[in-house]
Amino acid sequence: MKYTASAKQIIEQVGGRENIVKLIHCSTRLRFTLVDFDKANLDALKQIEGVLGAVIASGQCQVIIGNAVVEMFDAINAELGQLDDNQKAGNVPKQKWYEVFLDYLVGIFQPLIPAIAGAGVLKSLLILFSTLGWMSDKSQTYVIFNFIGSAPLYFLPLLVAVTTAQKFNVNILVALATVSTLVYPDMVTALTKGTSLFGLHVTNITYASQVFPAILAVILYAFLEKYITKFCPKPVRIFLVPLLCMAITVPITLLLLGPLGFVFGEGIAKVILFLFGKFGWLATAILAAILPLMVATGMHKAMLPYAVSTMTSAGSEVLYLPASLAHNISESGVCFGIALRTRDERTRATAISAGISALFGITEPALYGVTLQNKRALVPVMISSGITGGIIGLFAIKAFALVGPGIASMTMYVDKNNSSNFMYAWIAFAIAIVLSFVLALFFWKDSESEKNIKDEDTKKAEFAETTLEAPVNGQMMPLTDVKDDVFSSGVLGEGFGIQPLDGTVFAPTKAKVVMVYETGHAVGLLTESGAEVLIHIGIDTVKMNGDGFNVKVKENQIVDPGETLVEFDVDKVRNAGYDPTVVVIVTNSNGKKVNFPRN
Repeated sequence: MKYTASAKQIIEQVGGRENIVKLIHCSTRLRFTLVDFDKANLDALKQIEGVLGAVIASGQCQVIIGNAVVEMFDAINAELGQLDDNQKAGNVPKQKWYEVFLDYLVGIFQPLIPAIAGAGVLKSLLILFSTLGWMSDKSQTYVIFNFIGSAPLYFLPLLVAVTTAQKFNVNILVALATVSTLVYPDMVTALTKGTSLFGLHVTNITYASQVFPAILAVILYAFLEKYITKFCPKPVRIFLVPLLCMAITVPITLLLLGPLGFVFGEGIAKVILFLFGKFGWLATAILAAILPLMVATGMHKAMLPYAVSTMTSAGSEVLYLPASLAHNISESGVCFGIALRTRDERTRATAISAGISALFGITEPALYGVTLQNKRALVPVMISSGITGGIIGLFAIKAFALVGPGIASMTMYVDKNNSSNFMYAWIAFAIAIVLSFVLALFFWKDSESEKNIKDEDTKKAEFAETTLEAPVNGQMMPLTDVKDDVFSSGVLGEGFGIQPLDGTVFAPTKAKVVMVYETGHAVGLLTESGAEVLIHIGIDTVKMNGDGFNVKVKENQIVDPGETLVEFDVDKVRNAGYDPTVVVIVTNSNGKKVNFPRN
């Protein structure tokens, strides 16, 4: 596909260039930090070619792209150019404490994955080559490449120092220099022999490959940097601030934070291993079965600290990554089964693409494009994941690299001490893809709405125009009179507003419900002619978080003219200080004429 057109539309639907503070991406999503999140049109974003979904979460507008995220990111950056440095985020959605905590965990650990994963897979390949007799583990070539695979884990405290400093927005190089003291060779020697500081015994801890001591050290450094900078004279800040920060942070880390971080990291691993030892295969089965829901909510990221800590301390991991193998391959098998079973061309194309991505360990396209949209897809994924996860638990399969399990990364299960581990992993792979494929064939059935939409797609040419009725009783007004610059400017499309007399919003024409905003204040419709219509209830009512809104329809439902979409409390909207005007926007007419109701 060509990305330029989609990139321009994405920029427009997140509120324009002037509304963008920052743009980053992960493996499947574009992550926008915006000045005003209310200007992001999630409905329209979901309709853009190449976009699988859009949500506002963790203080970001996340646009789900899938495998082509890098190409889309580059295309958007080419359109944006250099963003203004003084542009600040304004109306950021308020996050709950656990969302903030999870956001920091993800911000610190997520960037580490490529380096750790690449190094881990390289080491597993070396073990495989050695086992097959393709390379001697005594050769200089093997030794040097083994160094390459070992270095990121050994110097993990330094990598963590960088990501933590980035997340806390402090001087990265000073944070890195501070943490480097913990792995400085002479310091390691001194700790091994036994040393003291200010007359206090310093605990002998091997900080290489540890993450939590480095995180605690940089958090302390971040606090000190901000505090000392406030009172330090400007002419001497360049050396006095880092001098004081390093001189305070390192001793406190050696005496207190380092041992605390070490015990915490070891404790996490011990708790998980205890649960695995207590419940065995059942723990893996349950985790694998619920992983689709965890990934959808982002809660799987909470497993990253455990996985990193366990991988660095024990050299292997027995729960999360093995369970992920069951889930990832089950997602792939279900998608391929749906592709064979469905009669809808769009569903088939999406399923094939998502199935290939999941086969290589990237499950977001499958989750957001197929699984989470229909329980006929979610159920076989969870069943297959649970059964395969139980088998994996019985085999006690271990993972030796922190990377998303998939066909290209199966060497992550190569165990130099147990050749059966790799074989068992491939058996689990085969069970997952075959079982999920068969279950998908059994469970999947094109819904009536999908059949209706498919029939309607073939007849769209017959509809030269769409006539909209007012979706709520009240006084109509021109779009230019709506008290919101985004709507009144017409940037989202043509339309009209209504001052409602009551709180019943109904379908203005026969259409398919393509989007229901989670707070209930907006509904997206696709008419028979192909026109895309947004019904937005109130101005800035997203801030009410659904209070006073009762949605009566669901996505993919076919609605008739006059059928109730949403019921809302007009008085509650007014009492909360918001304008209850209902806005109707044709975001995309698809070249067809749309008739608006008369006043």
